[in-house]
Amino acid sequence: MPKISAVFCDVGGVLLTNGLDHGERGRLVEKFGLDPSDFEDRHHMLSAAMDDGQMDLDQYLDRTIFYRPRTFRKQEVRDFIYAQSEPLPGSLAIIDRIARAGKVFLATLNNESRELNLHRIETFGLRKYFSVFFSSCYLGVSKPHQQIYQLALDLSQLQPEECVFIDDRSLNLEGARRMGLHTIQFLNAAQMESDLKILGLEF
Repeated sequence: MPKISAVFCDVGGVLLTNGLDHGERGRLVEKFGLDPSDFEDRHHMLSAAMDDGQMDLDQYLDRTIFYRPRTFRKQEVRDFIYAQSEPLPGSLAIIDRIARAGKVFLATLNNESRELNLHRIETFGLRKYFSVFFSSCYLGVSKPHQQIYQLALDLSQLQPEECVFIDDRSLNLEGARRMGLHTIQFLNAAQMESDLKILGLEF
């Protein structure tokens, strides 16, 4: 087996809770008394543009919620969305150990809007661990599209067989495997640590 020299890691669902996934949107709808069907329809039509950096969070909120007068302010919604982000048990501690060992290149590979991505990087100190953030909002393409994995390889100048990609969703892992990357489907921190060590990582 080729020596692993790089770890690409998803953020939401591996290191932190998801940013604006189904559960978070459900809490948002409940908190602000939104029409669930209307909000979900608008979200699904606009979320890809936001994740790919074609629309900022303000524009997204204008189109999904503030297209008509509301009794609450946009900042309240923004703050609520940001507050949904929490660390998952044990994951950041493992990434910290890998980063401290200094034996592999560490980068994120995630789908996220620019504002939420920056909030999570700063709030959870992710720059301490990762050298590069291959986020959909910067690359203009999202997982599971194969182009995002190719861009990560091209920009880092790494060979796929020396890389491992960690994600909680099987569909996102399929594209990476087709490119020749090793993959780990995240279930919990202990399992992630065990699978990384099986691939030969020492930390």
